[in-house]
Amino acid sequence: KRSIRSQHIANTILVPFQAEATVIILHSLALLQISQARPNKYFHKAISTMSSAVDTKNIITLKGSVAIVSEFFFTAINSILYQRGIYQPETFKRDSKYGLTVLTTTDAGLLTYLNQIMGQMESWLLDGDVQRLVVVVSGVDSGETLERWQFNVGVEKDGDGMAASGFGDENVAHNNVPKQTSSKKGKSLKEIHDEIQAIIRQITASVTFLPLLNEPCSFDLLVYTNKEAVVPKKWEESDPRYIMNSQEVKLRSFTTSVHKVDSMVTYKEADEWEL
Repeated sequence: KRSIRSQHIANTILVPFQAEATVIILHSLALLQISQARPNKYFHKAISTMSSAVDTKNIITLKGSVAIVSEFFFTAINSILYQRGIYQPETFKRDSKYGLTVLTTTDAGLLTYLNQIMGQMESWLLDGDVQRLVVVVSGVDSGETLERWQFNVGVEKDGDGMAASGFGDENVAHNNVPKQTSSKKGKSLKEIHDEIQAIIRQITASVTFLPLLNEPCSFDLLVYTNKEAVVPKKWEESDPRYIMNSQEVKLRSFTTSVHKVDSMVTYKEADEWEL
């Protein structure tokens, strides 16, 4: 399997680099350097809306499920960036989503970047190629990985519950290719939003148990895909950015009746930090 990495720092533009891979992990855009910043020419793709997520009978389609999962990823990433102070709070606006007030970036460069990543994610999700998305928070000065926010994606099997969600051995292949059919369980959009709401609330509450970030930080996006996934030229392999001697907190999950997303955060132990 492989994973895809992408890093973004405020007010800078990512440029490609050649990573040393210890596992098959890919990245789309590499370490940003302000001195090498250049205009962002990536196509701005809007995140899919929920209007097509379900039909009149509340049956979730594959495309509808992909739209739900993609919008959740977009919202979760924004929440992490805000709550962990990766971007200044004044660069976020308040939106209403999932029965909550959520924060969304107003930074034009970051919005374009995230929309480009989510557009590719939607394509892989439709093909059943995504195993997990990881948001990596690392120190700009130290270069150390401080947090890994992991969202594992599973595909539901008819009558058998979920396929392997991605927790555990990362070397185990997952053949979770969704069929181009609708779920027959008829899960309502409100039920799904209630489950997503619980995860966003946990991300918001994470400041109560995560160590303070005592240095300027950047973030990476890693996307683990199947080996068969079609990878654009701008995406390259990268390392998984693991944290040694880490603590792990499992968060809630949600299902669309087509996909299931499990979430967790791993962070560097407090006694390892400079206090």
